[in-house]
Formats: sequence, structure tokens, C-alpha cells
Amino acid sequence: MTDLKLIALDNEDLEVVSAHVQDAVIRVSDMGYARGDRRFALLMNRFDWTSDQKRAKGLRKRAALHFDGVTHAAYAGFDPAAPEGVLELLAIQFQPTSAPSGIVELRFAGGGTVRLSVDYLEARLADLGAAWAASAKPAHALD
Repeated sequence: MTDLKLIALDNEDLEVVSAHVQDAVIRVSDMGYARGDRRFALLMNRFDWTSDQKRAKGLRKRAALHFDGVTHAAYAGFDPAAPEGVLELLAIQFQPTSAPSGIVELRFAGGGTVRLSVDYLEARLADLGAAWAASAKPAHALD
């Protein structure tokens, strides 16, 4: 089992990162914006879509993701002060505004979002070593 380490410096890279974190489960208290460091970071339990799938329900892995060059973070559709809140990450997208700056949007099931204003796109994803059998394989309605 190899630990994943990825960096995203453009939209194409971010699409790869987004695919690897699709259906990650995140506690609201495990994410936040460090204004002084200009960094937004989160810890997650990501579903490993690329594992060998020896287990019928797949694997989950503990992982960290952070974005650098962040100038502002805005939350919608959930209470960022609810420490026991749990979110399911669906996708991450980048919309350039005035290159290289733009908006990174993290979209969650149920309509929640985190919007990050960034001076440039730089994201890093790293597995933290822990892995365990998933309790269920994520599935989505196609309607």
C-alpha cells in the first residue's frame, strides 16, 4: 500500500487531486484558515479509489490537504463553528479571476461549500499512513 503525495499547480493537476479526494469524510473541526500563514488546511478520511480493492467495500486513508497563497476563506451551507459537524467532499474546482489568482471551491454533499480566494493555485495532498477497511463503498444517484 503506497502513500499518495500530490501537488496541484494548475487546473489539470487539481482535477487529479479532486478525483482522489472525492467522497472524503471531513470533520468541520479538522479544517481551517491560517490567515497569518495564508494557508487553508484540512484533515480527511479519503476513500482510496485506486486501492487494489481486495476488500469488497474498499479502503479509507487518513490524508491532509492544504492550499497556499490563500487571502480569504468563506463558508456556506454549514456551520463552520460546529466542531462535531461532518462533511462529505464531492469535488474541488478552480476558477481563475486575474491569472494566476482565482477562487478554489470545495463542494460538499448537501450543498455546503468552502470558497478560497488565492493569489495562485498551489495545493498539496498527502496520505498520513493510516488505512482501514471502509464501512461502505460510496455511491451516488445519477439523476
